Amino acid sequence: MLVSAHRPLPSFADKVGFLRDAAHYPAPTRRVVTVETHVSWVFLTDSFAYKLKKPVRCSYLDFSTLEARRRDCDEEVRLNRRLAASVYLGVLPLVWHREGGLGLGGEGETVEWLVKMRRLPASRMLDSLIRERAVSEAQMRQLARLLAAFYAGIVPEPMGAARYRARLAQQIAEPLHELGDVDFGVPHARAVGVADAQAEFVRREAALLDERVARGRIVEGHGDLRPEHVCLLADPVVIDCVEFKRDFRILDPLDELGYLALECERLGMAEIGPWLLIGYAEASGDTWPAPLLHFYQSCRAMLRAKLAVWHLKDDDGRHPPARWPALAHDYLELAERHIARATLR
Repeated sequence: MLVSAHRPLPSFADKVGFLRDAAHYPAPTRRVVTVETHVSWVFLTDSFAYKLKKPVRCSYLDFSTLEARRRDCDEEVRLNRRLAASVYLGVLPLVWHREGGLGLGGEGETVEWLVKMRRLPASRMLDSLIRERAVSEAQMRQLARLLAAFYAGIVPEPMGAARYRARLAQQIAEPLHELGDVDFGVPHARAVGVADAQAEFVRREAALLDERVARGRIVEGHGDLRPEHVCLLADPVVIDCVEFKRDFRILDPLDELGYLALECERLGMAEIGPWLLIGYAEASGDTWPAPLLHFYQSCRAMLRAKLAVWHLKDDDGRHPPARWPALAHDYLELAERHIARATLR
């Protein structure tokens, strides 16, 4: 549709401003709470959440065009319905009407796409429940059964054992570049020591890793299984998977479950890990030696340390600067702790 020459298309700031206004939503809402991340804005009304992708481009994603953002919205809904079908309601256009105003849906030129979700209660998110120490073993076993059924329904990746080990070696090496920057204050020698021990595990335990591949344990999972993405409703749901890069979702379920256990440990409820993992083993029939779990957890901790450093570089003032180096140090300590457990015999 042609747009009047006297009314230029709205800027991204115009779109954010429009979505901040409670009067612009079809369902009445008392207010709109906004949450900004590095790649999106989320607008929380009383009953729904609307996610707007930023027109950004970086090494791991490209949202620089409207069509790219539409495709990513579609993928986000498709993938997240695997574990949260009741939450992800669809993709909604933000349109520019003939008369020059923005609107959610309806006639007009589409100028953005939004993912529409049912708003979940913050008090039922796992990270919030951990702060209240209000998580039970029964809840985690229920979550474990959900995840076991999820992984069982995925066709294993057609990946050879050598390729899987090569992927792990690359993932081990990648964090060192970021963690080696002296400006971030992360002890580089300690990071190198962890990475060397992880690489030695891959060499020493090649047969164990090859067995995971042979048993069909490498699948397209969630990719970012953290407490803030788990909602313990009567029927638990898991949201916000990595939709923008499939390679980040290719993993061993034990890696992903170990990651969730690691984050629960960091937040102060280490007992959640055994509850979850024992429940998963019983529901799935999967078994593994303890060193493999600790290896995966150490690798995840190093990845999170790298991401903390990235945040320090990219943060626009939304968080205290000291937050990110402290977080990187916490993750480095976790990486050391778990790789030490992985090498115990």
